[in-house]
Amino acid sequence: MLAEEISKQIDELRKEEFLPYSLIDELEKTLKAKIGEDNLTPKKVKKIIEEVKKAYSKVLIEPEEAVGTVAAQSLGEPGTQMTLKTFHYAGVAELNVTLGLPRLIEIVDARRNPATPMMTIHLDEEHRYDLAKAREVARLIETTRIENVAYNVEIDLATHQIVINLDPELLEDKGITVEMVLEKVKGLKKGEVTFEGNTIYLMPESETLTDLQKLLEKTRSLTLKGVAGIDRVVIKKERDSNEYVLYSEGTNLPEVLRIPGVDISRTSSNHIHEVAQTLGVEAARNAIIEEASKVLEEQGLDVDIRHIMLVADLMTVSGDIRQIGRHGISGEKESVLARAAFEVTVKHLIEASIKGEEDSLSGITENVIVGQLIPVGTGAIDLLMGQYPRREEAKEK
Repeated sequence: MLAEEISKQIDELRKEEFLPYSLIDELEKTLKAKIGEDNLTPKKVKKIIEEVKKAYSKVLIEPEEAVGTVAAQSLGEPGTQMTLKTFHYAGVAELNVTLGLPRLIEIVDARRNPATPMMTIHLDEEHRYDLAKAREVARLIETTRIENVAYNVEIDLATHQIVINLDPELLEDKGITVEMVLEKVKGLKKGEVTFEGNTIYLMPESETLTDLQKLLEKTRSLTLKGVAGIDRVVIKKERDSNEYVLYSEGTNLPEVLRIPGVDISRTSSNHIHEVAQTLGVEAARNAIIEEASKVLEEQGLDVDIRHIMLVADLMTVSGDIRQIGRHGISGEKESVLARAAFEVTVKHLIEASIKGEEDSLSGITENVIVGQLIPVGTGAIDLLMGQYPRREEAKEK
């Protein structure tokens, strides 16, 4: 009976179209979960719905509110309180990650190459609770080079050949065999390759010391397995979910999503441009919101998510990621005076003069410059005053 009453009142709420559907669905789920608890009655349900509507109306923005300015202040002011250091990533001491103000600047500047790119790789049902299986996936992702599985790689000056002394323990840990290394060295096609136990010998055709040094460096950095761009992978057991999660130093989202055992729906990268290229601009918008929120939370700053969402919307509304700066949003404003007020004033004014541009004075900055009332709040409303006849005259007519 009570469930029917809740459904009825929720349907009426939907027809009003005052609350967002996501909020209505959450409210319905919460009310139905409380059936049988707290002496819930139809009257109380109605009261709860009224209180939710009242609370929602309080957080609505006033008409003609300067939301952009408020968002800029809400992000800019906490930004001044941030530390300027690079900290360890929360809970993963082995990885260095840019946090605080440098990271926030990186996000709003839409930098093509973040200082410390990293990925959070979640695993599928089969691999997430088993450390051995999580290690298998980590081995497939982490780039393993010859120098990572060898005691040393050196030039034997007596015989003019390159000697690779492989470490059996490291080979076993990385899941690599001597034969795999041998095939890769042969693939260089730089000379005769022989091996004895765990030692591989490469006798190059050229015997000049310069050529040997170049070949030595090439041999050391020869990739045996793994995803390009990912140098390290750290496995961490999450306390709340009890599952193993991989954190990588370096990113390569399209390749990692192809690795068996990776949960593609929950894996993320802090490289926003890579997210846009792989999953599209909507995913990039979510990445901007997620990354900016994370930076502020780690610094203990409470900023309303709507300010961050507005910035993310503005950065991605064109279908591509634009920075907030002279080469992006601020430099592309329609108003000549607004562009000139931001940076490189003379250049903007000269260019506008040559082109014969006009300024409609529809924004805030340009109206402040010319000393007019800004089109915000009451300033956005025009009132017309006329001479009305007196009440007595109106009655006679």
